[in-house]
Amino acid sequence: MSDSARESLGDKAKSNLKPDSEKSTLEKGTESLKGTADSAASSLQPESEKSGTQKASDTLSSGSSSAQDQGSSMLGQAQDTLSSGVKSVQDSLGMGEKK
Repeated sequence: MSDSARESLGDKAKSNLKPDSEKSTLEKGTESLKGTADSAASSLQPESEKSGTQKASDTLSSGSSSAQDQGSSMLGQAQDTLSSGVKSVQDSLGMGEKK
């Protein structure tokens, strides 16, 4: 698979720099499809056949995905902690669930 079958770094940068609020629904959908196709191509192509540009792009993309996953995980933990704290306060004030 050649670089031409993959989304270029310039295209990725351009789509990431433009705020979602300024993108049309069509642009968002197109970016999503391109990203999914590029991710699939990245997974299927052996590392030994990737150009330096592809390797760099794949490394940056996987780092971005990892950061998003970590952010989601941290947000979930914060929500759980907050919910637990609210329940403790409610229980302390006698406002918890009545059984």
